[in-house]
Formats: sequence, structure tokens, C-alpha cells
Amino acid sequence: MGEQAQIEQFKKIKTELTRFLMMYKFALDEIETKVEILKEEFQSLHDYSPIEHTKSRLKSPESIMKKIYRKNSGLSLHDIKKNIKDIAGLRITCSFISDIYRVKSMLENQDDLTILEIKDYIRYPKPNGYKSLHMLVEVPVFMSDRQERVCVEIQIRTIAMDFWASLEHKIFYKYNQSVPEHLLQELKDAADAADELDRKMERLHTDIKEIKENNALQMEDEFGSILVNNRQFRLPAAFLDLIGEGERGIK
Repeated sequence: MGEQAQIEQFKKIKTELTRFLMMYKFALDEIETKVEILKEEFQSLHDYSPIEHTKSRLKSPESIMKKIYRKNSGLSLHDIKKNIKDIAGLRITCSFISDIYRVKSMLENQDDLTILEIKDYIRYPKPNGYKSLHMLVEVPVFMSDRQERVCVEIQIRTIAMDFWASLEHKIFYKYNQSVPEHLLQELKDAADAADELDRKMERLHTDIKEIKENNALQMEDEFGSILVNNRQFRLPAAFLDLIGEGERGIK
């Protein structure tokens, strides 16, 4: 093969690899936009958002190559796309466990997303105590000459779960995967403590929500009724509307 032919082949490979990685970036952009829309809509309708924050990442070419060798996968871009499903990843952090399943349901209702797999490590934690909900979804990406369906891994967890997972990762990185047994047990104990905190905060959240709803109903009763001789009378809605129109006329 001549030098010019080698240069052309190299350019072709570089272009294909660039387009390949860009597909995953565009898929992440698409998912992040969807999540942001869901977050803003929920906030507007319910004065509350189940999503605290999000974080996305793309595997580097070096990380992809390491995983190829670990999985003994083929080296073609087709093989990589088929066998490595976490090239693009999005982490969604929520305040409460119930929020995790609320976000999961909202994503499942997106018609253009294909749910490939769901792993619930909250109901079924890993032996080391790891908890999170993982979703593999396919996202349609429209390139200049074709449409591709690209896989994105979504991890949804609470703040406590995220803190624990980050700490566990740092410890394993420091000890190069060989962690002393007593630290493994302490990590498991910490995971149990994080789970108890999550469940306690969930109970508090539920109780406060009920109090807020009851106060709203009480205010509605107070403004929609009058007290005469210790007897409470509800005011007709039409009468309240009439009063409101009169007040707007005075202004």
C-alpha cells in the first residue's frame, strides 16, 4: 500500500471514529434535554422537583479499549457498539427513593426511548451494599446521512447512595481493588446506615407533605366559609366569584 493510500485510510478511520463518538455525545445531549424538560415541568406543576442534579460522562477511547480487552470483544465499531453498552452514561441524583421510581416512570413514558434493560439494585442491592437503579435505553440520533439508535446507561440514585458509591470507588481505587476485610465490612455498615437515612428522610418528606396538604385544605375551608352564631356556612362558589369580580372592579 502506497503512502497516499495509507494517509487516506487513516483519514477514513479517524472520520469514522469521530462520528462514532459524536453519536454518543449527541445521545447524551438528547437525554439531558429530556430530563431537564421533565424537571422544569414537574417543578412548575408541583412546586417541587424529584431531580436534584445530573452528571454525564463519555468513556475515553482508552477506557473503551480496556473494556474491549476485558470482554474479549471484537475491534470493529459495530462490535464495540453491540457489546459495550456504557460508553455514554448519565447519573441522575434524587432526594428521595420514591423520586427514583418517579423519574424511572417518566422516562419509560417517553415514546422515542427504547428501554433495553432495567437493573434495580435498590430492591436487590449488591452484596457490598451498592444501591442504585440502572436503565439501559436506546436514543434515536439523527446524523446528516442516517439515523442511529444509540445506547445510554442511566443511573438513578439518592444523594446518600451517590455519596456512598463515590466513597466506595475512591477506597477501591486507593487499594487497587484489594480492600482489607474490615474496611469491606465498614463499607457494608455505611451502606446500611445510608439506607436507613434515606428511609427516615422519606418518612419525614411524606409527613411534611401531608401537613402541607391539610393546611391547604384548611385555608380553603376558612376562605370558603363564614361563621355565624358558632355555626359554619359554606359560601357558594358563584358568590365568591362575584366578590372577586367586584374587588377587581374597584382596583
